[in-house]
Amino acid sequence: MTGGPGRAPIPDIDAAGIDLLDPLLHRDYDLSALWQRLRRQAPVRWQAAGPQGPGFWVLTRHRDVAATYRDFRRFSSGQGNMLETLLRGGDPAGGQMLVVTDGRHHASLRRLMHGGFGHRALGIIGDCVRQATADVLQVALERGECNFVQDVASVVPLVAICELLAVPTVDRPEILHLTRSAMGSGPEAQRSMQARVAQSEILMYYYQLAMERRRAPGTDVVSLLANGVVEGRPLTDEEVVANCYNLIVGGNETTRLSMASGLLALIEHESEWARLSRGEVEVSTAADEILRWTTPVIHVGRTATTDVTISGTTIRAGDIVTLWNASANRDEEVFERPDQLILDRSPNHHLALGFGSHYCLGGYLATMELRALLELLQGEVASVALNGPVEWLSSNFVNGVESLPVRLRPTVRTRFPRA
Repeated sequence: MTGGPGRAPIPDIDAAGIDLLDPLLHRDYDLSALWQRLRRQAPVRWQAAGPQGPGFWVLTRHRDVAATYRDFRRFSSGQGNMLETLLRGGDPAGGQMLVVTDGRHHASLRRLMHGGFGHRALGIIGDCVRQATADVLQVALERGECNFVQDVASVVPLVAICELLAVPTVDRPEILHLTRSAMGSGPEAQRSMQARVAQSEILMYYYQLAMERRRAPGTDVVSLLANGVVEGRPLTDEEVVANCYNLIVGGNETTRLSMASGLLALIEHESEWARLSRGEVEVSTAADEILRWTTPVIHVGRTATTDVTISGTTIRAGDIVTLWNASANRDEEVFERPDQLILDRSPNHHLALGFGSHYCLGGYLATMELRALLELLQGEVASVALNGPVEWLSSNFVNGVESLPVRLRPTVRTRFPRA
């Protein structure tokens, strides 16, 4: 593999002047030095109110972030788990969608949905994931080039989620198209309009699908939600649709970003690619390190329910608190040589998939998809090199590349075995 350009190091400027809300900051710069400075000098930092809303707390140390993830009683998700949503006054899906619920209701809803992630279901999905990955990589290898985001990383996770939700095969091309539109590409104004239309169409589709599953239920997650009972009552239509939407968008986003940014990391770290190619590292361990390194969800948000002290700093009830996974996953107190990609890193206590009761419900599925990709890269791809400029997402919430043109050269075997 040949190396390629990443983001520029953050200039050595006063951390007090940094606006973590600025999506261009996260798009244009490698913030490793900033996170290190904040962990050492201001691990519990207050960012003052601005045009977009009130001020908020910034937690950057692994131990503080992990402890806050666990403490759902004092740090609630119910008002929202994204900073921009919290600054606008809260998430309208609060209390309905799994990621923005807490306590007993969260546990009951999670238990219901977890039934769709059983070993049998994931075994079937795993076969689909391996075959879908093999198919799209084979096409890319035959062409000798691809845009890895659009041609590989955007396809495989959606295949998995459609299988998980038992979306009828005839509907899948349209759902894949709508979900890509909901994620957005192109000029900002056009992207925003297309995304809103696509989001509305996805919600309507899952409402109709849920009504069908109430009449003829199966064992898929949509059926479980449409016919499930949580704390003694059936879920409302709004709750069913909100959780379907969260699964298909959230399940796609995390894996798509970690796949694409993970390949870029391998391009930029030739020695680690060589170790993977020679079979010197286990793909399961490598997948965890790719998740740590890429950290697709930069932060999550919480609201303090009571006055609480963290590392000597008092946070007041009602304050917005942000947990910066991107910093916690580079914390030198937890990770040896945190700013190096080490594919056989063990132990690896990363927080890329959350922690505690809010550990990602689809975490195992995401890891399974990454493993399938790494296995095929290891066995079937001799080399990958950049074939054009890398474009990074402009976001303060999710991290990754949205365009990754590459050239690929296959190993001696050029045909994948059928699953």
